[in-house]
Parts: sequence; structure tokens; C-alpha cells
Amino acid sequence: QVQLVESGGGLVQPGGSLRLSCAASGFTLDYRAIGWFRQAPGKEREGVSCFSSSVGNTHYLDSVKGRFTISRDNAKNTVYLQMNNLKPEDTAVYYCATDSRGYDCSWYLATKDMNYWGKGTLVTVSS
Repeated sequence: QVQLVESGGGLVQPGGSLRLSCAASGFTLDYRAIGWFRQAPGKEREGVSCFSSSVGNTHYLDSVKGRFTISRDNAKNTVYLQMNNLKPEDTAVYYCATDSRGYDCSWYLATKDMNYWGKGTLVTVSS
């Protein structure tokens, strides 16, 4: 069964850090594009970060550049999103997704069109 499961969300104060994990089962993340997306209350889902090994690029939403880092552990079949210097506007449900079609990360983040999605993990940044 193909599955993506996010974890690591929670409540954090402004300026704090969290590391989200996305564990894949039923398939390998090798040669796939991996994306992190988020949806804040009352807002549309937006692309946050993407890594594509087939195209060889990494892409970030402008507002998270320098604060968020996407990484992957192939041995654990897991993708991470390290989030530092968190701001209240980062509050959202964060989803990971993956796709095998080999498009550029900027396309994936703009269209939010990926094959498989997790159910999300809530991140709340508040004092």
C-alpha cells in the first residue's frame, strides 16, 4: 500500500524550530520529486519546498528561503523539512507529496500536481 505519513508538527514559539518528517511506504522515494506544501486556515494550499533528483534541483517558496531546508534520507525512505526562525505566518497544516513524472520543482510547487499525498501535520507558531 502506497503511503506517506507526516510527523513532527506541533506548537512552537516565534523564532523557534521544528523538523517535519515524511515517511514513505509501499514505494521508494529514489528518483522521485518530493514536495512540501502547506495550507493555512482560510487560504489556498501553497508550495513550500521541493527536491527533484531526476531534474537535479531544489526550490523554495520565497518567504521561507534561508529558514527552511528540505533533505532526504534514502536509507530510511524519509524526507525532512527543517524549519528555523518560525513566524506566526508559517502556521498551517503541512503536507508532503511525491511524484514520478520528472518535472521541474518550480512547476510542482506552482501547480501542486503530485501523484501521492500525505494527510498532513499541523504546525502552530504562537506565543
